[in-house]
Amino acid sequence: MPDYDGRITLSTPVQDLDASLAWFADKLGFQETFKVADGGWAEVATSAEGVTIGLNQGAEAGDAGATPVFGVKDIDAARAELEAKGVTFEGETIELPGMVKLAVFVDPDGNHYMFAQSLMDG
Repeated sequence: MPDYDGRITLSTPVQDLDASLAWFADKLGFQETFKVADGGWAEVATSAEGVTIGLNQGAEAGDAGATPVFGVKDIDAARAELEAKGVTFEGETIELPGMVKLAVFVDPDGNHYMFAQSLMDG
């Protein structure tokens, strides 16, 4: 099995990052934990340990819903393991230097999931 790091992020498409951050804070009490305005990404903490909601500005809101993002310690190893089991990935692994590596894969019904390896952890 992939070496999971215990974190799950539900990546959610939004139209306005700041308005969405305000909504999650005002309505649900979820506080911002991370924001890259230029990249159109922010995260809010939930009450569940290790579970965050990622707000993805610029994605098509309303179509696919949230994408579960599983934190892994070694994305290349995790991807290779799933590919060996016949799991289909969409495109190459993407790296945002100094931040994160991302790889999108699909289940048999075409639902999207993602692996993320943080590059900011010690």
